[in-house]
Amino acid sequence: MLGVYVSVPFCRAKCSFCNFASGVGTGAAMEQYVEQLCAEIDAAAVTAERLGTELPRRVDSVYFGGGTPSLLEPEQLRRVFDALRRRFEIEDSAEITLEAAPGQIGDRVLAEAQRLGVNRVSLGVQSFVDRESASVGRLHTERECVAEIVRLRAAGLAEVGADLIAGLPYQTEASWVHSLEVATGVGLTHLSVYMLEIDEDSRLGQEVLAGGKRFHAHGVPEEEMAAELYEQACEWLPKAGFAQYEISNFAAAEHRSKHNVKYWQRVPYIGFGLDAHSMLPAASGAMRFANPDELARYAGAESEREATPVGLHEAFEETIFLGLRMSEGVPIAGLREAFPRELVASCEEAARGLVAEGLMTDDDGHWRLTLRGRLVSNDVFGRLLEGIAA
Repeated sequence: MLGVYVSVPFCRAKCSFCNFASGVGTGAAMEQYVEQLCAEIDAAAVTAERLGTELPRRVDSVYFGGGTPSLLEPEQLRRVFDALRRRFEIEDSAEITLEAAPGQIGDRVLAEAQRLGVNRVSLGVQSFVDRESASVGRLHTERECVAEIVRLRAAGLAEVGADLIAGLPYQTEASWVHSLEVATGVGLTHLSVYMLEIDEDSRLGQEVLAGGKRFHAHGVPEEEMAAELYEQACEWLPKAGFAQYEISNFAAAEHRSKHNVKYWQRVPYIGFGLDAHSMLPAASGAMRFANPDELARYAGAESEREATPVGLHEAFEETIFLGLRMSEGVPIAGLREAFPRELVASCEEAARGLVAEGLMTDDDGHWRLTLRGRLVSNDVFGRLLEGIAA
């Protein structure tokens, strides 16, 4: 079945660490965007045909991301759902997720979202420590976060998750433990833990790279400390009932994000909205395509979309680096059944070296990353795949 991603790229304030295609939008801009979004959904079958892909009709996961999609008005959210249901058959048991910022999902929006089928909310908490939250432009406090989680669970949502970031300004080992303790004791069912990204795509990243002090850049801990905090979470959270099932994600088995697992298992999905990505089946195997990451260009996106075939080599590479993100790892026998022998053989020597270095394991017929390997996963993937012929 198909997974559907819907991008709503508007926020009340843009966090200094954010490197997504999102920003503050007016009511008029959001209304225009919803119209464009619904039009794109209605045209999905035509677009898929033009790009030479197949569009499955049955859907078992829908994910509203952003941005802060909980800022949509109830009527706007309803129009998007109406468009989705015109185009697709959404299973009664589908996982339907709405991202939200604590304190930014009103009673009317929550009630309408649940009526429309939303059964999972993912909160952008990032930290339960007020000083850390404020330093990057978050608009909530620890008390407001806890109250929001309690409110959502009391409203009947069985699945409420949150994001945490290791490496925020002024973060210490003690403050990180505090965030972990609150997160695991307040009724959440899912946690995502990321390390702060330092790059030129965010205001905070630019300032850190420039050695400046704006955006509290001087308070950002060293990269080594952020890695230590991530390791601490990987060791601490399973003991609290949150098993690690992917590099950045933790939950008991029955509370995993079914939608995100599609990405790592290379199951077909389609994205609508700004900077949304898709992978659909095609005669050649699969096709990938993406929408523009600028609002002005998104309005005329239909003429810009071009599909890229996922060839044999690309499919093999994706199977390796996406599969290794999962704690289950990559089944070696499955690789040998699905791909030519020479492709698998090109990785095996590198895998033996990575196992010897303690970055991977080779147990029970699976390649898996170790904790050290997760910290340098991009390097591991590069070494595994460098022997594949172009």
